[in-house]
Amino acid sequence: MPTQIDQHGVSLSLPKRSGCIVQTGESRMTTVPKFVIGNWKMQARHEHGLQLARDVSRRLKDTPPPAHLHTIICPPFTQLDGVNQALKTADLPHERLALGAQDCYPASSGPFTGDISAPMIRDLGARYVILGHSERRQNHGETDAIIRQKVKAATAAGLVPIVCIGEHLAERNEGRAASVLSTQIEGSLTRGFRGILAYEPVWAIGSGITPSREELQRKLTLIRALLPMRLMTDDIRVPVLYGGSVTAVQAPSIMSIEAVDGVLVGSASLEAQSFLDIIDAAAEATLPQPSP
Repeated sequence: MPTQIDQHGVSLSLPKRSGCIVQTGESRMTTVPKFVIGNWKMQARHEHGLQLARDVSRRLKDTPPPAHLHTIICPPFTQLDGVNQALKTADLPHERLALGAQDCYPASSGPFTGDISAPMIRDLGARYVILGHSERRQNHGETDAIIRQKVKAATAAGLVPIVCIGEHLAERNEGRAASVLSTQIEGSLTRGFRGILAYEPVWAIGSGITPSREELQRKLTLIRALLPMRLMTDDIRVPVLYGGSVTAVQAPSIMSIEAVDGVLVGSASLEAQSFLDIIDAAAEATLPQPSP
């Protein structure tokens, strides 16, 4: 597919958005799955994490969101087992509320003190794992090549990788965002990648700053244009999420952008009500639209 990319975005004809078909009477409705993912990072001690998981699961059980809205919570390694038990007690389908981890090691086992492998994470009930977060890239020196190895390990263990990409402020200001995102997609993803991609501009994480709707639409359009070239097919639809200071106040506007398939939430996922408000905003955005 011919593509022209500049510092502002991309100009091309995108593949038609795929989705699941819901039959309602005589009308056919098309819905595209949405995701709300909570990344607790290195926060929330044991009791707080358990209570948070209980509060979220109780609300989602009492007031179920649409079937095509998937909620995932990603606690620290030390809380995976406890949170998994809390989710089991709630007895919710994993499509409604699932467990994820925040990282994994590329090897499945071995003499790697302090590291956690993908099979270990899967043993604790996790179905997803966040990889390549900017904090890992910056604080631990993780390269695209390392992240790609982790993607392979996660996939082999039966986990769905959630890969983060995003440019720094200087790269954005210098008009290099497109080339940075292209390099990260090419280097971090495997051919035939079947996971989730999260666009997290580094300059927005923890800053309280969110890109304008126009900028976010351009960036996500660019990412969608780059994906088929890396995957070598138009048939795989990779959900593309936004992350970076997502709050309950900002969520409705973010989720209303057509190119957004969901949000990766940081600090706002550490308080049950704010996280549930974001889930509600995502649920509103997933209302089926008539198919053409």
